[in-house]
Amino acid sequence: MITSAQIRAARAMLEWSRADLAKHSGVGFSSMMRIESAIGVPGAHAKTLEAIENAFEKAGIEFIGSPDDGPGVRLRKSK
Repeated sequence: MITSAQIRAARAMLEWSRADLAKHSGVGFSSMMRIESAIGVPGAHAKTLEAIENAFEKAGIEFIGSPDDGPGVRLRKSK
């Protein structure tokens, strides 16, 4: 499970706007605003968070840690 802070950090690393993330993930812009404003793990449907996570992973983001232990993001190394 990813946290709101990880979503904001991943977006910043990619220099994506909320609109960019909405486009890449298929999640609505207003839903994106609500998800990013949450503290910790957002109270969104699992499929919604999975769509966001998949969009970031396709763009090269790797989620590290867990919500309770050092959650973070980093860019994957190019192969």
